Amino acid sequence: MVNTTDPAAVPSPPAGRAVLGQNQYGKAETRVVRVTRDGRTHRVRDLNVSIALTGAMDEVHLSGSNANVLPTDTAKNTVYAFARRHGVASPEDFGALLARHFVTSQEAVTTARVRLAEYAWERIGSAQDGTGHSFVRAGRETRTAQVGYDGERFEVVSGLTGLTVMNTTDSEFRGFVTDPYTTLRETGDRVLATDVTARWRAAWDGAAGQPAPDWDRGYAEVREDLLRAFAGTYSRSLQQTLYAMGARVVEARPWVEEIRLSLPNKHHFLVDLEPFGLTNDNEVYHAADRPYGLIEATVLREGTRPRIPTD
Repeated sequence: MVNTTDPAAVPSPPAGRAVLGQNQYGKAETRVVRVTRDGRTHRVRDLNVSIALTGAMDEVHLSGSNANVLPTDTAKNTVYAFARRHGVASPEDFGALLARHFVTSQEAVTTARVRLAEYAWERIGSAQDGTGHSFVRAGRETRTAQVGYDGERFEVVSGLTGLTVMNTTDSEFRGFVTDPYTTLRETGDRVLATDVTARWRAAWDGAAGQPAPDWDRGYAEVREDLLRAFAGTYSRSLQQTLYAMGARVVEARPWVEEIRLSLPNKHHFLVDLEPFGLTNDNEVYHAADRPYGLIEATVLREGTRPRIPTD
């Protein structure tokens, strides 16, 4: 038996030469707000853009040579310039423009990945009442997108995070495994709440001039699918609800190849009101923020293509 408390007794792996593995660089979290002015009616797209570039970058790591390095400050400036020149039709469209630009304009760059988060603003009024330029930050989820481009095809992963949902009934949790450390009681009626993080990969890759989908419409459709499935599923576990949500998207939207879901279980525990001489018939709960169960899975259709290696 090896004595692991004595470093000299632990066999050492054979000495070898260090080699550089996967690497990337870029500019993270460039905030850009694009205002489109149509007379007194304005439209706002508020984005946080992060760019990562991969390619012939070994020498900057090994010898410090910057010969193939486009400054990250240039990447930031490109975001602003493209917002002015091209506008922002959608996060996905804007990400595709940037990704293609970096790969086609820089010989050393072979793959670009652009991650975007959009913060929603809702118009307060209209041009008719003189407030078509006034907005309020929408208290809803954050829309996300990731666009990868390798010089031949795109990979677009749309998504959302922070979509908070709750069912106050039609959820149970029982029949689970127990051991000496199990204290949780079975329940046939519980509150089920979660903050949905979802990312869905589109079948579109831009090959052969294939027109891009309507990304804004697609986002709205998938969001509605997720909400409908959450509300319409009698839940015996959060895993079952997750699968029902993902399956509804994949089956209803042929342009979606896969969807990844991350659902934290936002626990709601019944408060013991007996010390106060009161009953609690599933009416008063304590909402606990941590620790929480975390359920994650991918739902996909058969025959999906391999992903562009941008992570």
